[in-house]
Amino acid sequence: MGFELVEEAMHQAVAQGVFPGAVLLVRAGESFFYLRAFGYRSLLPERTPMHEDTIFDVASLTKPLATTVAVMLLVKEGKLRLDDRVSRFFPNFGVHGKGYITFRQLLSHCSGLPASKPYYKEVLAEEQRRGRVNFLGTSAAKAFVYQRIERERTEAEPGTRALYSDLGFMLLGAAVEQLSGMTLDRFCQDRIFRPLGLRTTGFVDLALLRARRLEPVTEWIAPTEQCPWRKKILWGEVHDDNAYAMGGVAGHAGLFSSARDIDTILCRLEESYYNVGRMIPQRLIREFWTRDPTVPDSTWCLGWDSPSPQGSSAGRYFSPNSVGHLGFTGCSVWVDLDRHCHVILLSNRVHPYRDNDGIKAFRPYLHDLVREALG
Repeated sequence: MGFELVEEAMHQAVAQGVFPGAVLLVRAGESFFYLRAFGYRSLLPERTPMHEDTIFDVASLTKPLATTVAVMLLVKEGKLRLDDRVSRFFPNFGVHGKGYITFRQLLSHCSGLPASKPYYKEVLAEEQRRGRVNFLGTSAAKAFVYQRIERERTEAEPGTRALYSDLGFMLLGAAVEQLSGMTLDRFCQDRIFRPLGLRTTGFVDLALLRARRLEPVTEWIAPTEQCPWRKKILWGEVHDDNAYAMGGVAGHAGLFSSARDIDTILCRLEESYYNVGRMIPQRLIREFWTRDPTVPDSTWCLGWDSPSPQGSSAGRYFSPNSVGHLGFTGCSVWVDLDRHCHVILLSNRVHPYRDNDGIKAFRPYLHDLVREALG
């Protein structure tokens, strides 16, 4: 099975500055596995080569790979029902007409909540205005952000429009913590990552690092952006501003992982989907991996996206029965459930600066080449 055109495209993407480097993993059925690194892990302060086991800040892949799986487990255990109202667990959330928003609507991005808000600026202002030294990144700052979300107004009537929302997944992270009695990172580590044998997947708890006066181990981590307000290249520190303000552990962003580990997660979820695995009941994962019917024409499943009829990042050849997700830092996963294959592309396209959107055109082109190579 020839991947020469795929590899040529990856090399060209590096040369054209689509990303400094990337790791591509393709699995098809039980017989085909492809994994290769391209380009550079870092450009600044010096060039270092990309490796197959490089760890990436996967940004919004946190949503499907950590938070959504955690919610699945809570539903499996009867601790949460998808059609429960969020205000049942967060009474203060019910203001401004949000009392009927359900967890299903958060997962399928039709709650009407805004896409994002610069809460990190409010946290910084709180730290500076009130003299709250080292407030940023603490559990108190995280609670402060949750309070702001509870007071938000919706931008659309709940259940009437698909509007991708970080805020909804921040709340889902809070729900996991409240219902499990554990922090989100501890729950994911104990209930998902460790049982799967993952060694390079987890959140970087900034408060813990600060308390122990530790620095993230950056030897195998791909750096992201030269951050204008943190005034440094982010390396082993979450790129997302709000997740950083919340201490690095949040439901919408903050996960670090490698291609091999993500492959393991996808394999176990796919086994559950085909009813040959025990991680998630088949009925439940099929509900999560089916387009939610609440909003007509929405491509959103529960915690996962599906290919849009035109212009999908999955390209032209992934079947309608596919699920996937993108991450702002340059990461993506797509799973074709009819053809038993998945493609993982991990890059740090925001390094050293984010003003580069070449990956938008490159993703579907790459996926088409992969599908053509697979036949």
